[in-house]
Amino acid sequence: MIRRRAVLAAAGGTFLGSALATGTARADATIAVNPGTTYGRWDGWGTSLAWWANVFGARDDFADAFFTTKSVAYNGRTLPGLGLNIARYNLGACSWNSVEGDSMVASPNIPRFKQIEGFWQDWNNEDPASSAWKWSADAAQRAALVKATSRGAVSELFANSPMWWMCLNHNPSGAADGGNNLQSWNYRQHASHLAATALYAKNNWGVNFATVDPFNEPSSNWWTATGRQEGCHMDATVQSAVLPHLRSELDKRGLTGTRISASDETSYDLARTTWNSFSSSTKGLVGRFNVHGYQGSGGRRDLLYTDVVTTARKQLWNSEYGDSDGTGLTMASNLCLDFRWLHPTAWCYWQVMDPSAGWAMIHYDENTLQAGAVQTKYYVMAQFSRHIRPGMTILDTGVGYAVAALDTAARRLVIVAVNTGAAQTLTFDLSRFGTVTGGTGGLVRRWNTATAGGGDLYTERADTYLSGKLLRVPFGAGTVQTLQVDGVAV
Repeated sequence: MIRRRAVLAAAGGTFLGSALATGTARADATIAVNPGTTYGRWDGWGTSLAWWANVFGARDDFADAFFTTKSVAYNGRTLPGLGLNIARYNLGACSWNSVEGDSMVASPNIPRFKQIEGFWQDWNNEDPASSAWKWSADAAQRAALVKATSRGAVSELFANSPMWWMCLNHNPSGAADGGNNLQSWNYRQHASHLAATALYAKNNWGVNFATVDPFNEPSSNWWTATGRQEGCHMDATVQSAVLPHLRSELDKRGLTGTRISASDETSYDLARTTWNSFSSSTKGLVGRFNVHGYQGSGGRRDLLYTDVVTTARKQLWNSEYGDSDGTGLTMASNLCLDFRWLHPTAWCYWQVMDPSAGWAMIHYDENTLQAGAVQTKYYVMAQFSRHIRPGMTILDTGVGYAVAALDTAARRLVIVAVNTGAAQTLTFDLSRFGTVTGGTGGLVRRWNTATAGGGDLYTERADTYLSGKLLRVPFGAGTVQTLQVDGVAV
């Protein structure tokens, strides 16, 4: 979420920036794809809906562009649908009613489109069928959620902040000092709001949330009363107190199959600190561990993977990532580092549409709320999300600039590689596979995006062929390429 990037860059650990990041390709190199070492079944790609969906949620063209692989007409061009299959719905914290003389205290700096209206608006009645609950709220984001679901997406429910009246200062942007802001007597109520929304969505919207996450970067201290978005600091002690309530509230509504995800900390290192502070019983409540990728190329992805996946046997997602580089090259580089060291089974971009052109895949104007230019980052995302599909197995490449995934049934190997330096040739060694034939004559289809502009934008080429079990591919400077090798079997 948009804020504090320079702080995180400065605070990021040096280990990944040196030892782990040495995989960056700078000269001709050979990458051996190893089907003998795998990192799980790929769950998919996603995005959080608020805030862009609060503006554009009713539009089918954007639903198709983001949640299908169709060709989509937009502003005089044809976009390749990204094929995202995960929609993260943000349960709002705002309302504009008064309860017993109390009203929401809004930050003077939060734009209206970032104020998401919540459903439980009067604390006097917990019955979701009562007038204390406003189920007509948040119409645009709900529309986007339903559209994504109808296009095959799975969904997660999360909250940037509890409802304003659950906050100590009634401000859903945070406490004055950035400290804990959820009233202790509302721990259960926060969980109840989430669980009631999950049940209502199932019964009335046709949306069955697979997971519910009660937190968003909860240990971070930038959630203040003058912030530009909803947010709430909840330290690990508060998190540990809320999680049992959420499990209980879900279960008593019959949502026993709905898993809890947590804690969506902003960085790999902070996520590890939070996770290791939890007791074994608290860890047992977490069905999937979510982390955000705002540490960029820094942090100990490898240790977080060991703690969560190897030791605790939990599923791991990078549930939110964003950066200000509109070329997409930074995103692709950090995504490859995630595949190399973090080994998530899903990856979500924060806002596919954003008022900041660098952060956006499709830009929109914050003042007029008019949709605008498609950024190169959109086409870089397509290189990954259109080809590494749910159900594929992630394979080891041994480097931090290339990822490989195998579709066993289709006998198809997909490789996505990033060249951040000067032009070079990368050779992919596929000798560890039993069979590698490619298409007719050994053809390997490839798609190329030149991130510096003025060249290919997810452009398909049919000019690359296998040489036995070797694949040599020229990479221009600052390019991302996807290679599709058919006729592959282990």
